[in-house]
Amino acid sequence: MDQAMIEFQSVTKQYPGGQPAVDGLSMSIAKGSVTVFVGPSGCGKTTSLRMINRMVEPTSGTITVDGRDVTSVPAAELRRSMGYVMQSAGLLPHRSVLDNIATVPRLNGVSKAEARKRARELLDVVGLAASLGGRYPSQLSGGQQQRVGVARALAADPPVLLMDEPFSAVDPVVRDELQQELLRLQKDLAKTIVFVTHDIDEATILGDKVAVFATGGKLAQYASPEEILRAPANQFVASFVGRDRGFRHLGFAPSDGVAIHPVPTIIRASGGYESDSSAAGGWQLVVDADKRPLGWSAPGTEIELVPGGSLFRPGDSLRRALDSALSSPSGLGVAVDADGVVLGVVRGGEVLALIEEARQVRQAAL
Repeated sequence: MDQAMIEFQSVTKQYPGGQPAVDGLSMSIAKGSVTVFVGPSGCGKTTSLRMINRMVEPTSGTITVDGRDVTSVPAAELRRSMGYVMQSAGLLPHRSVLDNIATVPRLNGVSKAEARKRARELLDVVGLAASLGGRYPSQLSGGQQQRVGVARALAADPPVLLMDEPFSAVDPVVRDELQQELLRLQKDLAKTIVFVTHDIDEATILGDKVAVFATGGKLAQYASPEEILRAPANQFVASFVGRDRGFRHLGFAPSDGVAIHPVPTIIRASGGYESDSSAAGGWQLVVDADKRPLGWSAPGTEIELVPGGSLFRPGDSLRRALDSALSSPSGLGVAVDADGVVLGVVRGGEVLALIEEARQVRQAAL
């Protein structure tokens, strides 16, 4: 059995004169896992998150972190022992990026020089250029600000990271990048992450386990993403997950049978473009000198780079394979290896045929 890092034991939050915001919550969150709280507005997911670091005090029940009752630790000390990332990044506008990241180490008594050194290291960890360290939050894009927020939360190397709808204010492309970045970080850092979202797609992408909250602050289902999509516990969960849960379930279906086909390429190097002469008339994939994809060149046009959708890596899910084809201007999904080098393309029609096959197999098993 996985070791528990956070435990809720019959936790209720009751505000005067109203329904409970959280009603009798009992759950165990495993050490080193990503647990996502999801549900409609007003269901208690954010209140539950904030009770972990005592930004909200429970009315009754007990919350423990690593075996310690959170009420036995002074609130300010408890909050400094955990990372916290919120929707709008919450950066201090008058402080540079480095000084924003260094905030918690400085509060914990680390010298300014040491705290800034740690902040510089974390810029690289969250995928930001060192040159951004001297800028102010207003000089950054929304996605960059959120990365700084994650870096600040990691600065004191906390075992627990609380994330309250951190990616909901950025556009979908940046959101996807941030989700993938978080998964990459978690692979390296193995924090215990509690993540709040209203988006079931985000929950199933990020969560090792997903807690679906129902209106009235009750926990409706707590299980792996695959189980929630495959076997919703009740009508509320089924309706919240949505009719297209069969498509979402493809996120867990392997893509072993997806064929990868050769693709005509145009190499963009310092001397200009070098075309594959066998490809006249069709879409051609533009790659750099190392054969990494840059975009597409449309049929019958001068070489003009058309951005090329998401990428597919062998071993990804069927859903990723389909996404790569549907998001590509050519209708062909670009397959790359672990180093980002082009392997070929996948065809949407073939992926859909495999999806139908997987659906039939799953239906037969029910």
